Amino acid sequence: MEAVVKKGLLENFMQTHQNSIRSLFQRKKKSSTNEEDSLVDSPGPIPQLSVIANSVVARCSKILKVSTAELQHRFDIELPETVKQLLTYTRNFVEFCSYQALNMVSRNPDYLSDPEFRRLMYDMMLAWEAPCVETEPENKVDDKKTIGPEAFARIAPACPVVADVIIVHNLFDALTSSSSHRLHFLIFDKYLRSLDKVVKVAKNALGLSISNLQLDEGEITLDVDGAVPTQPVLQHVGMSAWPGRLTLTNYALYFGSLGMGSYDKAVRYDLATDLKQVIKPELTGPLGARLFDKAVMYNSSSVEEPVYFEFPEFKGNSRRDYWLDICLEILRAHRFIRKNNFNKIQQSEVLARAVLGIFRYRAIREAFHTCSSQYKTLLAFNLAESLPKGDIILETLSSRLALLSVGGAQHDMTESLHTKQKLKLSPVAILTLGQLGFNSQKESNLGAGVEVVGDICVGETNLLEIAVKKSISDTGRVEAAQATVNQVKVEGIDTNLAVMKELLFHHIAIARHIEHFASWEDPFKSTMFLMLTTLVILRGWIRYVLASISVFLAVCMLWSRLFNRGKPLEPIRIILPPNKNAVEQLLTLQEAISKFEALIQDGNIILLKIRALLFAALPPATDKVALLLVLMAAVFVFVPPRYIILLVYLEAFTRELPYRKESSDKLLRRAREWWFRIPAAPVQLIKNEEKRKKKR
Repeated sequence: MEAVVKKGLLENFMQTHQNSIRSLFQRKKKSSTNEEDSLVDSPGPIPQLSVIANSVVARCSKILKVSTAELQHRFDIELPETVKQLLTYTRNFVEFCSYQALNMVSRNPDYLSDPEFRRLMYDMMLAWEAPCVETEPENKVDDKKTIGPEAFARIAPACPVVADVIIVHNLFDALTSSSSHRLHFLIFDKYLRSLDKVVKVAKNALGLSISNLQLDEGEITLDVDGAVPTQPVLQHVGMSAWPGRLTLTNYALYFGSLGMGSYDKAVRYDLATDLKQVIKPELTGPLGARLFDKAVMYNSSSVEEPVYFEFPEFKGNSRRDYWLDICLEILRAHRFIRKNNFNKIQQSEVLARAVLGIFRYRAIREAFHTCSSQYKTLLAFNLAESLPKGDIILETLSSRLALLSVGGAQHDMTESLHTKQKLKLSPVAILTLGQLGFNSQKESNLGAGVEVVGDICVGETNLLEIAVKKSISDTGRVEAAQATVNQVKVEGIDTNLAVMKELLFHHIAIARHIEHFASWEDPFKSTMFLMLTTLVILRGWIRYVLASISVFLAVCMLWSRLFNRGKPLEPIRIILPPNKNAVEQLLTLQEAISKFEALIQDGNIILLKIRALLFAALPPATDKVALLLVLMAAVFVFVPPRYIILLVYLEAFTRELPYRKESSDKLLRRAREWWFRIPAAPVQLIKNEEKRKKKR
């Protein structure tokens, strides 16, 4: 109630003071001969803005070297009236100033290491949450100001190296996992300092002379592992294993084996070309044993056999999971490029987005020692692959990349900023990497004189943000459903069989009734059932029976939905089988495996005997089968299908009749004897000779 009254007072206040607000903002700038005089004439704190918002606007004014009045003038002429409504005016003005200032500050190559930049960006988020004097931070943690997810999602993506629209909510969750879903400045500052360290390490790798690694132009080293003796990377090929150094770039994986005190020439495993690559987690161990779940498998049409990269560690497999994620991110980025047939600039933009995502992932991992889960990943293309309707996110991203323009993003005074954001998209990821010192020579001049038009627009939510929010909303339902699946998983073959038997109880009961009818133990019931089913087949009512069953099930479901609304589903009661010790469980498992193996053997024998019949290994049997097939073909051509179904049904159902039982048993015996006389086609088993020599 208090919030409603507060909102009403705010609305009345803004309506009665609208002219005064605009007059304060639109105060004309006095003529001056230099930029310093213009800033001196800038009006003081704006009464309608909060203290933190005034501070942010003043600092943005200083960075942009224009007065606050000039900033307001630009805001009024460049943006439409839809983003200048009374209740959102101050917030959108804070967004406008923040985006302009961040665009200017990010042109400094070393801006991430500047404490003033980190403080300013955090204050922008605080100002977004409390833009006017009537608003106060909604929540406090440890009596200090903190920010929520919406403020982070609106400000952080304005600096592409800090966040991306697709993963910004997951990034916020990773930063606030231990702080009640509110972001402290100390955590945000630690993240940016870690990100700065990661960027500098990657940039320094560009200038290093690595004798065993020959990178092409435009390749960026994203991470290196195995250079420390205490944390080796083992490459398994066949039965051999060898330590070495693994390097990931935005185009390939490189592995250099450790020789006599130095690394051999690195082997390149391509991620960019369409080679049917497969990258997945795998078990590995010495001499090809599948013991440790700490490896990444790479396979493609360019290698003779799969290659396994093992990441040994004492506890867990976070090291392997990290490398699996970043390798898949690059692989999926290239698949996205090939699928949409992007041009050179669009390809570079997609790869630049993937590179920035990996930098952010490294920063979070090194600063907070955490790895993301399936739906909480910080890598955009991996996230789109795992999220429900993630393909829609990629389709939206593709449509936005179609608007990407380099020359068209040049500053044009006749065109408003809002119009540019609607019609064009700058290669923001390429420009960001260029500002950080990564781009190749052919892309180094893209940022000259370019006004960056990115994914976010002042006061509006673009289609990419909408697609991400819809997908995330569906993720909650998927995770909740998956939680119920994990709860009902049981261990043990006997226990799982008991659960399945209970779930199929009604179907088993129906099958037993039909079997009872077919046994003719009760002739009257069997006869009535036979007559009824025969009438259904002759009349062609089978389709109506199936339709009736579907309607009956639908009515039952709707009845349950209507009368059981809000009631929890009653659990199925399962009578557990007797407990078995470890030896008994192993024996049961062995017996089940033996039965399964016997079924496979029987299936193979059937297929081999059919092969022998097809190729006339036993000519008399082949003649009989060929004649039977011809007769069946004639029946299929001249006899209506319903009569064929009826004949097959009658033959099977009346097999146990007293006057047919003896002849049916004799016929089945003769058929089995005939089948046993058919030889199986020969099989030659060839042992696979694996190459034991290690590939160089």
